[in-house]
Amino acid sequence: MPTTSPFVDLLNPEAFAGGHPHEQYRWLREHDPVHRHAEPDGPGFWALTRHADVRAVGRDAETFSSEPTIMIADPVEPGDGVHKMMLMADGADHTRLRRIAAGDFVPRAARLLRPRIAELAREIVGAVEGRGECDLVTDLAGLMPSYVIAELLDIPHADGVALYDLTEAIHASPEDGRAGPTGAEAVQLMFAHAHALWERKRAHPGDDLASRIVHASTGDRPLDELDFALYFLLLIDAGGDTTRNLVAGGMDALFAHPDQLAALRADPDGLMPTAVEELLRWVSPVVHMRRRATRDTVLGGREIAAGDKVVLYYGAANRDPARFPDPERLDLRRTPNDHLAFGGGPHFCLGAHVGRLEIAAMLREILALPGLEPAGPVEWQRSTFITGPRRMPVRFAPR
Repeated sequence: MPTTSPFVDLLNPEAFAGGHPHEQYRWLREHDPVHRHAEPDGPGFWALTRHADVRAVGRDAETFSSEPTIMIADPVEPGDGVHKMMLMADGADHTRLRRIAAGDFVPRAARLLRPRIAELAREIVGAVEGRGECDLVTDLAGLMPSYVIAELLDIPHADGVALYDLTEAIHASPEDGRAGPTGAEAVQLMFAHAHALWERKRAHPGDDLASRIVHASTGDRPLDELDFALYFLLLIDAGGDTTRNLVAGGMDALFAHPDQLAALRADPDGLMPTAVEELLRWVSPVVHMRRRATRDTVLGGREIAAGDKVVLYYGAANRDPARFPDPERLDLRRTPNDHLAFGGGPHFCLGAHVGRLEIAAMLREILALPGLEPAGPVEWQRSTFITGPRRMPVRFAPR
């Protein structure tokens, strides 16, 4: 049996209190890359930390299923086998659900959104530029994805912001000390918003994503209200996590690497495309996704039994020296950059193209704030599923 380390605990939210636990990842990659991790309230799981293994499992949906959940903990109640969130469906079910919204996120549709996204970025940053200080997370990074998904779904911007606040409650650990609703209460509040939108779009459909989902079918079955609620929750959640955490986490990384910050400020047009990819690699906003082995198999020399949980750690894969030369160095010119921040295989992030545009637009406007610098300590989310700053005070010269 491989050596184990007493400090490896990927279920402890405190390990993620400052971002990914890269020391743990490094030890696992070197000593136990397919690691049998204990689970206090479950059977345990295999933690994957090498790029090759994470990529291979993500691409093999037949052997490694996303059902019944992509979270490590098993569902409290089994599903009914009919209603599935796209992220937790396989095969034909996943394909049919993904096809419903795919047209709104393909590269051509994303390019059509570019002018509006640029306009929103100017409005968001313009609203704080006279203050001389703000919270980069709540006042800037979090607003862009909330506004974009709100416009796609035809709901008010304020609702988009409130809904994203609920997703933070869903992902927060009990030890986080957050005020407000619990995770379960937040899900119920999200479903209440979904119900109101379902009723409105059933009665008055329009040319928007919400209307297309409400009136869609999967095979010969029209989507019902529960299908819509699950889709709604996924869009709100996934629509905000990557952009918000990448913009804030990326700026934190740039502040810590002033040479890279200066280079991006000096040539935003030329450097932004590779900079966005490198910051995605560096921050890796999604910590993990879980899969379930559908049959006995072997992975990295370890025997995986049918039914075992297999967990893909993207932040670990994205610092693998076997894939990335000098992986602990932030290099905004890095190319090629085969990061897995958006996952891979059939579950590759549907909103990746829109997310990249949002990230680039926000970074461009934020970096234009004169004299921008940190104004206090950064508070990170204490979540074992999503990582990024929760609070990030900054100051700059008012204009």
